[in-house]
Amino acid sequence: MIRKILIGVFLVIAILAALFFTLGPGILERGMNQRADVALPTVSPEAQALHERLIIADMHGDTLLWDRNLLNRAARGHVDLPRLQDGNVALQVFSSVTQSPPGLNYDSNSADSDNILWLAIAQLQPFRTWSSLVERSLYHADKLARAEANSGGTLRIIRSRRDIDTLLADRQRGEQVTGAMLSIEGLHNLEGEAANLNRLFNAGFRMASPTHFFDNELGGSMHGLEKGGLTDFGRDIIRRMEESRMIIDIAHASPAMVDEILAMATRPVVSSHGGVQAVCDVNRNLNDAQISAVAATGGVIGIGYWDGALCSFEPANVVRSILHVRALVGVRHVGLGSDYDGSTMVGFDTSELAIITQLLMEAGLSEGEIAQVMGGNVIRLLRDGLPQG
Repeated sequence: MIRKILIGVFLVIAILAALFFTLGPGILERGMNQRADVALPTVSPEAQALHERLIIADMHGDTLLWDRNLLNRAARGHVDLPRLQDGNVALQVFSSVTQSPPGLNYDSNSADSDNILWLAIAQLQPFRTWSSLVERSLYHADKLARAEANSGGTLRIIRSRRDIDTLLADRQRGEQVTGAMLSIEGLHNLEGEAANLNRLFNAGFRMASPTHFFDNELGGSMHGLEKGGLTDFGRDIIRRMEESRMIIDIAHASPAMVDEILAMATRPVVSSHGGVQAVCDVNRNLNDAQISAVAATGGVIGIGYWDGALCSFEPANVVRSILHVRALVGVRHVGLGSDYDGSTMVGFDTSELAIITQLLMEAGLSEGEIAQVMGGNVIRLLRDGLPQG
């Protein structure tokens, strides 16, 4: 009798484990990356034709975090290669998220919790990723490299100015190719070791934000407990990033850290994804002084599409935010930074980006200005900023 009970318990555990590992990752993502029910504008033939002529770039997406094949069209989430192609996206920046607190509280979080551990286990990622943050980022780089290798040349990892020039030349010839560049959301994945920055650079990472949702060895997050400025280690890493021609991203940095980075920067700095407080007055977004300081470095502010950036899910608020940056510092300093697949709810996915082109036309922007906003500014910054190749 006891033997039968033990066999039954074992079978129940085995069934639950099978469900956890097979269905769990997809169920979790469906709950985290959602689509809001909002009315979208009709895209006119004129706007669609313009959209198809544009070079479009998005500075932030977290798709590599999830258990999906990037090459296949998915019924969940916001980004995959087929949808990037539908949206005429020339370059997508893919971020590596390695640690995240529960709740993603904008006000205050400690660094003690690690939700990504359970995601790594549920996805049956290599054991090395269960205990090492740098290994999680290296796994994301490997995942993107495998997608590139299996794409038949339609997905290309961007590491240098030469890669961008080749991508643009091939698209000009009519080839259906999409660029993908690696970034890091929070350099806690260095695990306190400066040498790990070289490992990540060699793996293809070309952009990084010092902090994410909590304070770390580099300094303060706008969502951390202390919200301090750069530490000595943080200042050393910022210098090393500039020397290696990695793009510095101030998204999620504390106000004190933002001020220090902008004061010491000798190259353009970006805010890859977020909003503006003039449209959505939350701490996640940039105030006018910060926008002006980013622009003074020659940098670009990427406007996100989720409610924390917009205080709504309406694409009209994306355009309101773009127009605010344009009026404040000029159209050269604003671009797209969706935060797709970043545990976000959005009003539209990447296949529907022509609605932003439509709304920019309705707002009275010229074709040249629309081209800058939709990707030209980001492409210019990367061509000027990345290693020559």
